[in-house]
Amino acid sequence: MPVENMTLAPFYAGNRNPFNYAKVEQIARDISTAWLTLDEITQQLNLFQDESQDSYLESLELATRMAIEDYLGMAVFPTQYRTYYANLGVYNTQWYLDLPEVSPGAAGVTINKVEVYTTSNTVPVTLATTAYSYDPTGNRVILNALPNNLNQNVENPIVVTYTQNANFNAQYPVIKQAGLLLLTHLYNNRSNTAEVKLKEIPFGVAQLLRPYKPLVM
Repeated sequence: MPVENMTLAPFYAGNRNPFNYAKVEQIARDISTAWLTLDEITQQLNLFQDESQDSYLESLELATRMAIEDYLGMAVFPTQYRTYYANLGVYNTQWYLDLPEVSPGAAGVTINKVEVYTTSNTVPVTLATTAYSYDPTGNRVILNALPNNLNQNVENPIVVTYTQNANFNAQYPVIKQAGLLLLTHLYNNRSNTAEVKLKEIPFGVAQLLRPYKPLVM
């Protein structure tokens, strides 16, 4: 039975909020494949037969796509992360490892590898795939047993590398229209739009995207 109760051990809570990872790094992201086509963009901006700005429009398209991905927590194209977890000392106990930056849904997650620092503090050991499983209902990796030989000189000795797969929602017309609206805003405003910090992305974009933004409890 996994330990996940304040009465059983310190620092655990049944609601998993906040999550139990120490830090997360984005280590791979597609920054070349187009999401919005050049034809869709020129139609949106009424730039018919004008190819003089194509390279600039392509850079705006990339910025738009990445902003939409980050806002929704959803990968338009596969994105890879590395997440670190601290050692809380409950050895030989089944252990939950929460995954950040994961949208629930049919896209799913691929666990690339789970590593632990043991004798070395520079080279981690890769665990066999039989030593853990992935729980898609909770977006987390479950270690069969927390190793009892974790290196005490490494602050975060457990490392999970995973890929958030491309989400089919990214092809929904409403989401692509939100992307076109945001791209239009960036095209028409090539400097800061206000001296004060904007509280949300431009009117219309958030409304279109709201139903697809996961609510994490």
